Formats: sequence, C-alpha cells, structure tokens
Amino acid sequence: MIPEEGDILKKIRKNNTREKEIVQAIKKKDGLAWEEDKVVYMEGRVYIPNNKDLKEEILREHHDPADVRHPGQYRMQELIKRTYWWPGLKEDVKKYVQGCVKCQQNKVQYQRKAGELHPLEIPERPWQDISIDMIGPLPSSNGMDAIVVIVDRFTKMIRLKAMTTNISSEGIAKVHRDEIWKIHGVSKMILSD
Repeated sequence: MIPEEGDILKKIRKNNTREKEIVQAIKKKDGLAWEEDKVVYMEGRVYIPNNKDLKEEILREHHDPADVRHPGQYRMQELIKRTYWWPGLKEDVKKYVQGCVKCQQNKVQYQRKAGELHPLEIPERPWQDISIDMIGPLPSSNGMDAIVVIVDRFTKMIRLKAMTTNISSEGIAKVHRDEIWKIHGVSKMILSD
C-alpha cells in the first residue's frame, strides 16, 4: 500500500540519508527494495530514513488521533508496518507507548491485587526485636567476603560482623549468641529473609 502524497513523503524526499543496509538492498535489485521518485520502498512499505522528527510524526499519527485511540505497542506496530518501515521500529514504538502518560494511566493490570499489609508490632524495649541480614559476596579482606548485619528495630542500632558467604545457619546462631544475646539478652523476635 503506497501512501498518498503528503507531508511525510515530502519530508522523505528532502532527506537524502540512507543506512548502508538499505543502499545494499536497493543495489541487489531483487524486487524487495527499490527507489521511486526519491522514496525508497522495502517490501512494498515506505522506508523512513534515520530522522528523529519524521519518525516522531509517524508515531504520533498512529497513536494519538481520536480514531486510533491509543493502541498498545503491538497494535500500533502493526498499524505502522502496513505502510512504513525503518530499522528499530519495534523499539521506537515500545518507547513511545511507554512514554505516553494516557496509556500508562489507563493500562489494564493483569495481576492480582496485593493483599493487605500487616505491619510489625513496635518493640517496647531495645534489642527485643532484631533483624539479621547478610551482605555479600564482597571483595575478600582477611579471608572474609561478607558482612552479617544485625539491626535493633527499636533503637535502629546496628552490629556488623565480618563473615564468609558460606556461613551456615548454625554459624549465624553463634554470631547472634556472641554479639547480641551475651550483651543484650534474649530477643523476642528475629526477622530474616
């Protein structure tokens, strides 16, 4: 389908830039690519040269008008491919749709709604509730390549202990015994992932 004479074809005629692959395709003369009146056709579709403004105009014409009504990226790509083609069309359409505020506001969510959040109780005293996490692997230093982070949820005080990433749960329990229980007493709750 060859588009009617319009602003886009006039702008294409004024633009003489062509990618190497397009020039090579025209030289093959296999009927898949040809040039007619300063407009290149690829498999019957108008080739759009590497011109940001021209591509933006085509994307806008196939996305924003009331009769098109903001199609998703796949539908929009199919509408454009009926008439036009350029390298990277798929990525350009994806970026354009993702940048459209109306599309993002009206986007249908296909995932289940999240359940209710149940916040943790606020601790009544220091070191009653703690969280334990491990950061690593890190660059090795003195044979250690990870850090165990223990945080008191009441005071936000932290204790850091250098470890190796292959520490077991028994090793973590020993760290808790030596670093927390010995100094602050038994914790009521320990959070960990």
